Amino acid sequence: MRPFSLSPFSLPRFLIALPLAVVLALSGGPARAADGSTPPYESDMLKLAELLGGLHYLRPLCGMTAESQSWRMQMQDLLEAEQPSDERKAKLIAAFNQGYSSYAQVYRACTPAAATAVQRQLAEGAKLAHEIAVRFGGN
Repeated sequence: MRPFSLSPFSLPRFLIALPLAVVLALSGGPARAADGSTPPYESDMLKLAELLGGLHYLRPLCGMTAESQSWRMQMQDLLEAEQPSDERKAKLIAAFNQGYSSYAQVYRACTPAAATAVQRQLAEGAKLAHEIAVRFGGN
């Protein structure tokens, strides 16, 4: 059995499914916003989208080429499950792209600082996804 690790080079499987689990917990829950309105967890979702974008850039840069599309696919799954209005969808996509481009401007190779950024993003994403699900999941 492999030990649990948050190193930038190995990813616990549960972190890959967290964004989707958050959205599935939110969809249809009592805290779900009415059509067209902004849900109470919007700022958290925007931050989560930004983290996914950063991971989409940094993880393959740091040698996790098998994940080259997994973070983008997580974002796509999040959008499909959330079914946001066109305006919200554009904001979520912009947050994802901002996360990606902010790291692309700084890192061209996997430096120790990039590896640290990956660790921080994984930890922050896990914490944020958990908080969204607990606060707004309706379970």
